Amino acid sequence: MRREAQRMSVTGWVRNCDDGTVEAMVQGVAEAVDSLLRWAQRGPKHARVDRVDIRPGEGCFIGFAIRR
Repeated sequence: MRREAQRMSVTGWVRNCDDGTVEAMVQGVAEAVDSLLRWAQRGPKHARVDRVDIRPGEGCFIGFAIRR
């Protein structure tokens, strides 16, 4: 996701959770965020995406980080 977010000039973070889910907080121009969310519904090659839940949040980010 980081690579896609950077390509789309979206800022925020992403992390893999112990239960196998992925959490992310993204920020950017609406069209870019929408594009990243569409990408997340497919995921990267060889990923299995069952669903994407979207909730509003707040934050101010510089760049896109992978959190551990």
